[in-house]
Amino acid sequence: MKLKISDRKKTILNRFYKITLVIIGVVIVLFNDTFGKLEGFVEFIALYFILVFITIAYWIFKQIKSIIQLKNEKEKTELLHLKSQVNPHFFFNTLNNLYGLMEKDSKERKMVLKLSDMMRYSIYEGEKDWVTLQQEHDYLQNYIQLQEIRYHKKSDIQFHTEIDNPQARIMPLLFIILVENAFKHGLENLEKDAYIHINLTEKDNNVYFTIENNFEVQQAPNTEGIGLKNLKRRLELVYPNKHALSFNVDDKTYKVTLALKIK
Repeated sequence: MKLKISDRKKTILNRFYKITLVIIGVVIVLFNDTFGKLEGFVEFIALYFILVFITIAYWIFKQIKSIIQLKNEKEKTELLHLKSQVNPHFFFNTLNNLYGLMEKDSKERKMVLKLSDMMRYSIYEGEKDWVTLQQEHDYLQNYIQLQEIRYHKKSDIQFHTEIDNPQARIMPLLFIILVENAFKHGLENLEKDAYIHINLTEKDNNVYFTIENNFEVQQAPNTEGIGLKNLKRRLELVYPNKHALSFNVDDKTYKVTLALKIK
């Protein structure tokens, strides 16, 4: 992920400060016998150890603050998730009743069945810390098939997968916002020649997810939505320094690439 300019400056300054402390420490060790008796050198050593103590104390403070923030974020997420569960059994019972009333092998019946599976996954599996890559794949497959039934237009929707370890653990509901955006800002607004190409691969605990779609220029979103902001925040919390999320946009196509180290 690209860092902001201010973040880069802070990183460079922090590294320079730490390297400087190390160099000074080495100088003190090497020249202690030569200058150790000088009063100014003794004061310099005292100042150096004060700076080292402040640095260590600051690092400990940052770690404690980070742990507290992470705990608060998790509690807020859990609270929002609980609020979103408006009696799910009511929805499942209603869907089951509708399913029973519909004709066998009808499109409507298939839609209800897939919608029920998706709701069950998002409510019960979505609250877990981890799910298998196979479960996440099946959820995406259901969503894509549901959208294909929903939209009455010719389109090119492809979902290719190559997964070595289907039981590999991953954060739930990780890719769905990217797929939803592709349908919402792409296929939904295009009259013809709409396409969505999705690739999901896993090898040696490295996951790569890419999704590309075309869109109408006047329909392109001007600002980043809440869904993408939430996705970025979740990735920062669960996969710190183990993910890369990039966006490539030109006049008519939008492509997102997400790379993860999951172990």
